[in-house]
Amino acid sequence: GMKHLCLVFLPFAGAVFSLLWRGNRSRPWIMVLTSAIHAALCFWMLLEPPTVHDNQYIGFDSVARAVLPCVSLLFLLVSFYGVSYLNIHPDRPNRVFVAPMLCILGLLSAGHQARHLGILWIATEGVTLGAIPLLHFAKTARAYEATWKYLLVGGTGIVLSLLGSFCMGYASLHSGGHGDLFFASLIEDGPSLTRPWLLTSWVLILVGYGTKMGLAPMHTWKPDTYGEAPGVVGAILAGGVTTVAFTALLRVRAVLIASGVGSIADRSLMAIGLFSMLVAALFLLGTRDFKRILAYSSVEHMGILGFAVALGPLGMWASFFHVWSNALTKGALFLSASTIRRNAGARTIDDTSGMTLLTPRSSLLFVTGLFAITAFPPFAPFFSEITILHSAFGSGHGRAATGFLVCLFLAFLGMSRVVFAIIDGRPKSSARTTKNKTPEGLGVLIPPLMLILMSLWLGLFTPEVLKLAWTEAVVYLNPSP
Repeated sequence: GMKHLCLVFLPFAGAVFSLLWRGNRSRPWIMVLTSAIHAALCFWMLLEPPTVHDNQYIGFDSVARAVLPCVSLLFLLVSFYGVSYLNIHPDRPNRVFVAPMLCILGLLSAGHQARHLGILWIATEGVTLGAIPLLHFAKTARAYEATWKYLLVGGTGIVLSLLGSFCMGYASLHSGGHGDLFFASLIEDGPSLTRPWLLTSWVLILVGYGTKMGLAPMHTWKPDTYGEAPGVVGAILAGGVTTVAFTALLRVRAVLIASGVGSIADRSLMAIGLFSMLVAALFLLGTRDFKRILAYSSVEHMGILGFAVALGPLGMWASFFHVWSNALTKGALFLSASTIRRNAGARTIDDTSGMTLLTPRSSLLFVTGLFAITAFPPFAPFFSEITILHSAFGSGHGRAATGFLVCLFLAFLGMSRVVFAIIDGRPKSSARTTKNKTPEGLGVLIPPLMLILMSLWLGLFTPEVLKLAWTEAVVYLNPSP
């Protein structure tokens, strides 16, 4: 069937349609409608996976099946919130918001389904560029500064991952292999790939796609970008864009496993994962701006993913579980933070004290989300992180597991400060007199509430079809050397 191609071309068609559409108030609904069809297609293919051939450039394979439905679901709920967000600012022409958002959905679909290193690179970089008009949508000086930082750091990542892709092709060519960049061919050529070129490509690709994920020390674009971008955009960056970079690393790691140097890939992923967790935890203890707090939380959770993959098959299975639990929970946090910040007219926890009186419902959702993301039971992150710990101790990584726990505890301390700041205290006089008060209507409450409920449901009743999809992806990504 052509369903897997529809996932790419449908959002692009929606983007073109939204550019031609005249009505400013009705245009955001094009985004909702397109992403609803997209999500329906994704879940249809999750339940009935199509056959994928080795020489397909794009295909809904087991890796796409394990994560793309999650990205699509997040996008659908975020675009619902986007309707309210865009209608609060009727003065801003939302063409430059809706069209790039839909392009990003199409490119994310291409990136998750890419079975060729070149296509993967094009899609990931397309996403990077597509996000630029969205980042400075607020048109403030800080937003422009954040966009430039995102461009410069992201641009470095783009170049390194391209170089790494060339090195990987050369590793195959040099050893008399196929020399093409299909993952199937590279895995088949695995045992004969030239080691120095292969390892050079891994280092470059790890740094390149690690920049996209926001692993420390390549995370420096994240606090500014997440701090200044609209919450809608932050949610997509944190839940969708980081995921495509993560699966990119998994697909490249599979080539290293096929050539017998998987242990090198895993040691580097574990080191960079723990380092990211530590850096994030230390910043979480001191940051005051609460959307930047979400950025450091994202750095921490990307570290968790890197750490988990290094623990073997069970750890990788848990990392897919964690992709879902992190994306849904982070989405709820970004959306509720966005509402709180608009009503407080402020960005730091010092200025948003007592927000429970001004935005009671959004504050409740935000605080619930903070507990969920710091792995409180019975939310999904608790169960995915417990599985990661279980696989760490089970695979004999006791010392690393202890470091993992210490970082989680420090991050929890950092996040809990935010909870108390928002709940406690009296509202600041500036918050009482803010001009652009936005009522807490259903449009801004239902999407984060749905995301929180899904995080609960995913933790308590993880669907069998998802467990099976994650298992199949783990088998596919761990070829026998």
